[in-house]
Amino acid sequence: MSKLIKPYGSDELLSPFNEIGVNLADVEQMPKFLLNDSAIANVVMLGSGYFNPLQGFMNKTEALSVCDELRTLNGLFWPIPVLNITREMPDFKIGEKVALLDSSQYHNPCIAIMNISDVEFLSDQDLNYFCMRIFGTNDCNHPGVNKFKKLGNYLVSGSIEVSQLSTFPMDHPDTFRTASQLREIITDLGWRKIVAFQTRNPMHRAHEEVCRIACERINADGLIIHMLLGKLKEGDIPAKTRDECIRTMVASYFHDLPVLISGYGFDMLYAGPREALLHAIVRQNLGATHLIIGRDHAGIGNFYGEFEAQEIFDEWHDVSELQIQIFKADHAAYSKKLEKVVMLNEVDNHQAVDFVTLSGTKLRELLANGQLPPAEVVRPEVAEILIDFYKLNK
Repeated sequence: MSKLIKPYGSDELLSPFNEIGVNLADVEQMPKFLLNDSAIANVVMLGSGYFNPLQGFMNKTEALSVCDELRTLNGLFWPIPVLNITREMPDFKIGEKVALLDSSQYHNPCIAIMNISDVEFLSDQDLNYFCMRIFGTNDCNHPGVNKFKKLGNYLVSGSIEVSQLSTFPMDHPDTFRTASQLREIITDLGWRKIVAFQTRNPMHRAHEEVCRIACERINADGLIIHMLLGKLKEGDIPAKTRDECIRTMVASYFHDLPVLISGYGFDMLYAGPREALLHAIVRQNLGATHLIIGRDHAGIGNFYGEFEAQEIFDEWHDVSELQIQIFKADHAAYSKKLEKVVMLNEVDNHQAVDFVTLSGTKLRELLANGQLPPAEVVRPEVAEILIDFYKLNK
């Protein structure tokens, strides 16, 4: 049996998930706290083991330590605070047990029990400071900043015991898996070297070939395509359509490479370099040994440099806790000269006209108009799925 890479920050996964669930009679007697989307996503990530070894929500002091030092108060390297922010000040006592309710589900069921350690006020200045540290900007045109600033001004912290993983297991029964489930699957497959690919988009030819290149060079036993299943910015392709695109592509074109398709229940932050670090922690926790970090990984618009998400790993190369390795990928495109997809920094004697490229705007325009983009950019089977999606959502 293969021995997997250790989870991040511990020898075994320390997920605060209770499979037995909560006692409804006990919950009935507890104070209730209705979570917003961002807090629900954090509960799911904690309960799924992807935020191992964390056990709950951070208070202001710990959040500032993570923002400033990229470390928790006990010294653990961590790139983005895990917060539970609300608009109205809760009337909780320190040490009280509170039922956390899922606002995304009918009847708002309890998905976790929280041991209250602090209820603190965050000024608008505090929120701006968090934004500058997490996202590198206060600009509300950044979707992550815009969402963060609307969460509220009260920070509720404490450890949690998770009893449900929101709607993700029901909405994505064939795709959503916890970190421990994936570690078990990978162990059963006998994989030792595992390349992980993070995606919030349908996979196009460039993504496909970068995955193939990474696996070949690392001599990987398999590839895990690990898609984000949570909320994205307006206009992005929803998870079920992306899932269909990816499964179609893999079934049609990945006969030579073992692939595991899965997903996780988190919302996209668009936090660029810091989110790339978090993505690495998530993938180490599921058992991957390598993570592909490409151009503008987890970025949005022009808020980050093209390769900042790679450079931050060099800046923090002394982090011994992070054992997963990074495969740095350049922008990729189809070379007419070589008749294959290549990474641009690896080919000589090429001009811009030698590549088949298409802007995201032009690609969406073609698909929305029912036109197939060049097969060198998007596989036709994938394009057909996207064309159908745009037809239904005009």
